[in-house]
Amino acid sequence: MPRPTPSSALERLRVLDLSRVRAGPTCARVFADFGADVIKVESPPGLDPNENMSGPRHGYDMQNLHRNKRSLTLNLKTPEGKAILLRLIESADLLIENFRPDVKDRLGLDFETLHKLNPRLILVSVSGFGQSGPYRTRAGFDQIAQGMGGMMSVTGLQGQGPVRAGIAVADSAAGLYGAIGALVAVTERETSGKGQWVQTSLLEAQIAMMDFQAARFLVEGTVPPQAGNDHPYSTPMGVYATRNGHINIGVGAEGHWRSFCKAIGHPELGENPVYDNMEKRFARRPELRVLIESILSQRDSADWLAAFETHAVPAGPIYAVDEMFDDPQVQHLGIAQPVTHPVLGDIRVVAEPVSLSRTPASVATPTPEAGEHNAEILAELGYDQADITRLKGLGAI
Repeated sequence: MPRPTPSSALERLRVLDLSRVRAGPTCARVFADFGADVIKVESPPGLDPNENMSGPRHGYDMQNLHRNKRSLTLNLKTPEGKAILLRLIESADLLIENFRPDVKDRLGLDFETLHKLNPRLILVSVSGFGQSGPYRTRAGFDQIAQGMGGMMSVTGLQGQGPVRAGIAVADSAAGLYGAIGALVAVTERETSGKGQWVQTSLLEAQIAMMDFQAARFLVEGTVPPQAGNDHPYSTPMGVYATRNGHINIGVGAEGHWRSFCKAIGHPELGENPVYDNMEKRFARRPELRVLIESILSQRDSADWLAAFETHAVPAGPIYAVDEMFDDPQVQHLGIAQPVTHPVLGDIRVVAEPVSLSRTPASVATPTPEAGEHNAEILAELGYDQADITRLKGLGAI
């Protein structure tokens, strides 16, 4: 497999990634995929009892999160390891971390200290609950944020109790919000010449992802209930049974409703005064569902999807993950990107979901082995082979 060309979009930036698990690495991955020199700073193997929180090194999660990065192992509990990190910070553009705030302070990696060392440095802190406040020292995990951030209360079938989302919504969102904030800070630095502290948290990110459901309460005072596979206020919009499975239908406007009725062979429903606006249909949603599914049960999902496409009715299949990657549109978009790993061989990972016309993201290199780039990075800092040998003997790298 030919080796892809790295992106050039952010190649002028050096990013130190001191984060782990998912939120922080997601933030750093954005910079790595767009060509920044991202150095994954991690503990030497066997030193950190929690080093496998993202699974094995050659597992799918690590391979998807840490591609395009270089790895430097440092024992920050040794003065020599800490000194190497401080030398890196002097010339870095960004440092991404997701320590608990008290741990960061204890390590001397607080913003005030780092800003004195490198006034242009942008510190990106991704925490569970924020850098201040009564919960600042709590360890944060995605499912806890989903629960506290309201998502589990609106997910699942009505009355079944709270349900977590099937993906790490809070973790991934916090990483992406951190990347957005960091890119804003990089842009602002072009004017001021100064770095700043970018902060986000799993809790804030999850609440932000609630979006219209959160605004529904803030603006109207309504506490959103669970709605299962139905849209909270539009109908028919949700999952509907056919003769051989289920499909998603999205009737979001009156024009869609009339087109939908024509597509299912009952244009008279579109003019029926009982169902002729969204409010009436929503009030009668249970009976309307029975009526619609009695019609849909007469044909297979593929037949209905073809009919809906002909009538410009928003609709789609419901895929398992393998079916998702087999879809021709997904394949056209190229979101499953190939990369060659020295141990795993040719694998695929999930690409950045945004395209740039001149400087697109690229998956150029696989996740490195721990410390794979120690000699290379230390040489860039001026250490010679004798120094590297000595540092290994001291347990600093």
